[in-house]
Amino acid sequence: MKVLGIITARGGSKGIPRKNVKLLAGKPLIAHTIETAKESGVFDRIIVSTDDAEIADVAKQYGAEVPFMRPSELAGDSTPTLPVLVHALKWLKENESYEPDAVMLLQPTAPLRKPEHIREAVELFTKSGANSVVSVSEVPGHHNPHWQFNLDNEQRISIFTGEAFSDIIKRRQDLPKTYTRNGAIYLFKTSLLFAATPSFYGNDIRAFLMDEASSVNIDTPADFQEAERRIANT
Repeated sequence: MKVLGIITARGGSKGIPRKNVKLLAGKPLIAHTIETAKESGVFDRIIVSTDDAEIADVAKQYGAEVPFMRPSELAGDSTPTLPVLVHALKWLKENESYEPDAVMLLQPTAPLRKPEHIREAVELFTKSGANSVVSVSEVPGHHNPHWQFNLDNEQRISIFTGEAFSDIIKRRQDLPKTYTRNGAIYLFKTSLLFAATPSFYGNDIRAFLMDEASSVNIDTPADFQEAERRIANT
């Protein structure tokens, strides 16, 4: 099975300017994802989709391919990821006759994923026959939906999950486990991008559970500091 690794990294980031090349533990942020992807040993190719010349140069320096520059119309603040992936796969097919069996989206904002996470996600994908595998982490108790509330216009409280307030779960250890995407791994069949309704999920989605320590997703300066702290403590 040919698995293509795609790292998406546009130049214009608002929350943290020049985020993808900002130094994290002495290396550009994007370098952590490139090095982990290479060390995993599962990819047929590792490419970076970017509109930015500096990001492209850094990506090549750390061993990723940059076979094309992403068009500016696919690099806006509100550009979804799906058309970026479709563009990449179409370009590779039309210009290099390259068609992988599966694609793994690797966002540079999740720099703490490990090579074994990538390998195990591919193993789950292969053994399960699923359409896709998405990495998740457990939601901590204070964020569990059974402890979250809706407020109406008069500030009346109701439990988000719908049960009566008198039936609210009292102890954290009694809460059912819930999970959230952590942004580290999205692995899917290439054919999903070109289906009648394109997606990178499909109907059969399996969860790859990652530990909380590896699940930082950098969106704010505080997230960046937390990633630095966790790297320093490993």
